Amino acid sequence: MLYPLPEILTNPPRRRLGHQALVLNSDGAVLLLETTHKNGHTLPGGNAERDELPHLAARRHTETQTGLVLPLRTLLATDYTDTRLLPEAVHFVYWGSRLTRAQETTVARHLPPPHVTGLHWVPEARLPDVMATHQHRRTTQALTALARGAHLPFLLRGIPAE
Repeated sequence: MLYPLPEILTNPPRRRLGHQALVLNSDGAVLLLETTHKNGHTLPGGNAERDELPHLAARRHTETQTGLVLPLRTLLATDYTDTRLLPEAVHFVYWGSRLTRAQETTVARHLPPPHVTGLHWVPEARLPDVMATHQHRRTTQALTALARGAHLPFLLRGIPAE
């Protein structure tokens, strides 16, 4: 016998899902975007569309914004933000990679979409100067997890994502 589904399953709360990539250059600087719609620089990434696999949302945004096609199969941090100006959100930070010099050239030659006004390599010590506080905290936690080797595989129904 099937029972009726609870309201939370049939009418879930509205929640944004943000997916970002932590990408380092060969010197260890962090790749950040400057955009027209956010205060301060951010990691590459954006929101998932309906029924879009999370890691593919991060990959799509990262490629569009930077020209890089990265696997993004490892989670470094998850961050919840409450409702203020926008609906509540859960943000996932994926490990992009430490780029080779050739990949860095791809970023330098890439023409990003109009809302991205700059791509910047920022040393970790300068992150608080260019990022909003919550973005800086999220990025710092992801960097700390990376340094400690503390990360999680991203799974799809229990199987590591491709």
